[in-house]
Amino acid sequence: MSVALDCLNTRRSVPAKQLAAPGPDDATLQRMLRAAVRVPDHGKRMPWRFLRIAGDARQALGAALVARSLERDPAIGPVDLDKDRHRFAHAPLVIAVIARLGPDPKIPESERFSSASCVCFALLQAAQACGFGAQWLTGWPAYDPAILRLLGLDADERIAGFIHIGTPRMDIPERIRPDPLQLLSDWTPPPQPDAGRPA
Repeated sequence: MSVALDCLNTRRSVPAKQLAAPGPDDATLQRMLRAAVRVPDHGKRMPWRFLRIAGDARQALGAALVARSLERDPAIGPVDLDKDRHRFAHAPLVIAVIARLGPDPKIPESERFSSASCVCFALLQAAQACGFGAQWLTGWPAYDPAILRLLGLDADERIAGFIHIGTPRMDIPERIRPDPLQLLSDWTPPPQPDAGRPA
């Protein structure tokens, strides 16, 4: 149990700009994805899927983001355009976790999206357990209809996260974490009216 808790207690994000090759090979990625899908999934809906963005596809997506940014804001500056051009170019692998939503008579959409979010977090854990660094990002491309169509999302799908995975270029220092005891409270039931007197 202590090993599992150590993995949880030492997890930290590595900024995408600090991730470099090599990334996981196909066999390691499969191990990571198998771990990532072991999340709560009410109704066994499997309301998520994965999209791999790797190799030259990262630069092609960056070029598409630049074109789309100019459509959204023709006055956008070169610094912001350069950020978009390289948004997916740092880490050797990006996995888009896509939430599959749409009508469901039993399981609310919010619960299905939460399940996809759990997949994002589990994938971060799996990447670190396999010796890699990772960061969960979204940014405007996760919400732009034109980019979502470019990525092949259906109308009832949304991006839960882009998980950038690679080898850390540097040791990431620990940051201050919240004290969970400061966030914990106990619920107590309200006093009940005296049964011997009218309410």
